[in-house]
Amino acid sequence: MKKLLSRVPEITIFFWIIKILSTTVGESAADFLSQTMNLGLSVTSCIMGVLLAAALLVQLRLKRYVPASYWTVVVLMSIVGTLITDKLVDDMGISLVTTSVVFTITMLAGFAIWYMNEKTLSIHTINTDKREKFYWLIILLAFALGTAGGDLISEKLALGYGVASLIFGGTIAIIALGFFVFKMNETLAFWLAFILTRPLGASIGDLLSKPASEGGVGLGTTVTSGLFLSIILILVVYLTMSGYDKISPEDSAGLSSE
Repeated sequence: MKKLLSRVPEITIFFWIIKILSTTVGESAADFLSQTMNLGLSVTSCIMGVLLAAALLVQLRLKRYVPASYWTVVVLMSIVGTLITDKLVDDMGISLVTTSVVFTITMLAGFAIWYMNEKTLSIHTINTDKREKFYWLIILLAFALGTAGGDLISEKLALGYGVASLIFGGTIAIIALGFFVFKMNETLAFWLAFILTRPLGASIGDLLSKPASEGGVGLGTTVTSGLFLSIILILVVYLTMSGYDKISPEDSAGLSSE
């Protein structure tokens, strides 16, 4: 049997830490570029869209998991996903409720098409071009949906960033309990947690960066983005050197038939 290399990392504690950090960066970096740097949503979206396309092209050509490439794409998708939602809501006047519903339906349709084509949605089987493309599409939609959902809870419903963080964090904890204690389906648990870490990270990002007058801590987008990007860089360097989260070719080949 041909040994197909996994295109994604093993799901470890480091995966979830970097995922949450990257979603926080997505929220704060998008605000930093469009507001603090006064580039505006349109210019920022174009710049980040081009960077994402270039990074994704590199990632797809690698045909294997490389921490630096993989997490660069994740961070850029987080930023672009935020910008997509902000553009629809702030510039086009589409409500957060509408965007949340549309992104949810679109994501479910993406999952359905992915399953009909590949007969699996397992994170352990992302080892072909088609599966990796489905994977990145779902991730982009998850970031856009998470931005809309996070803003809907914290801003539209006026619950505040702290309360929103607790709501999403608590929901993820319930999913973890369902998986570890009540044997919840692994694939379902992963994707639910993956989607919910986006609004959790966005709420944390807003909580840290927004001024006190808006319910935040007041660190600002520059400090928040720089701090979290630094932590991501340190963790990615560690994973690159240690190979801690790489799936072996033997395991990947064995999982390719799932």
